[in-house]
Amino acid sequence: MRPDGRQANELRPLSFQRDFTEMSTGSCLVSFGRTQVLCTASVEEDVPRWMRGSGTGWVTAEYSMLPGSSPERVRRRVSGRTQEIQRLIGRSLRSVVDFEAMGEVSVIVDCDVLQADGGTRTASICGGYVALHDALERLIQGGQLGANPIMTECAAISVGIVDGEPLLDLPYIEDANAEVDMNVVIVGSGAYIEVQGTAEGATFSRAELDALLGLAEKGVAEIIDAQRDLLQTPPELRG
Repeated sequence: MRPDGRQANELRPLSFQRDFTEMSTGSCLVSFGRTQVLCTASVEEDVPRWMRGSGTGWVTAEYSMLPGSSPERVRRRVSGRTQEIQRLIGRSLRSVVDFEAMGEVSVIVDCDVLQADGGTRTASICGGYVALHDALERLIQGGQLGANPIMTECAAISVGIVDGEPLLDLPYIEDANAEVDMNVVIVGSGAYIEVQGTAEGATFSRAELDALLGLAEKGVAEIIDAQRDLLQTPPELRG
C-alpha cells in the first residue's frame, strides 16, 4: 500500500479549474493531489524577432515555484532546473500547435507552482495545455482566428520505481526515494513527445522500462479524458 492509499496504477485526485483568473486570456488551476499549479496564457500580437514576416505564430512557456510552495522557502531566481523545466513545457505545447494557422501571434504560458508535492513539471504541461487551448479559443471568439490551431491534446505524468515496484504519479515522499524517476509526455493520439528517465544509484531493465511506459500511457489517457470533458464546452465569452 502506498503512503496515500492508492494502487500502483492510480492517479492522485486530479482537477482542472478553468478561468481561475480573469486577467489572462486563458487560465487553469491544475491539481494533482497536493500539487497545485496556476497556468496562465497571455497573447501578444507579435512573434520573436527571428520569426517576423514568416506569417507563423509561436508558443513559449515560463515556470517558477513560488517562495511558499514547499516547506523550505524557494528563492526567487531562475536556476538551471527552472530553465530545463520551462523548456520542456514549451517543447511539449509547441508539439501540438499548427503555427501556420496561428498567424503572427505569440502565446506565453506561465506556470507558477503554488504548492509542490511532486510532479510539478508534468502538472504544468497538463494545465498549460488547458490555458493555451482557452486563450486560442478566445482569439476565435474575437474574430482573430478562424479555427483553433491546436491539433491534439497534450498531457504528461511522472512514473517511477520505488522499492522495486513501478508506480504512477509519484508524490514527493515517493519521488525522493525512487530508484528510477521518469517523466513522460504524450499527445491525444498516444504518440510520445518526450521521455525523461533516470536511475538513481541503480539500473533498470527493458521490462521495467516497458512497465513504466505502460503506467504512463494509462495515466495520460485518463488525464486527456478529463481535458476533453472540460474543453468540449467553449470558454465563456468576455466583453
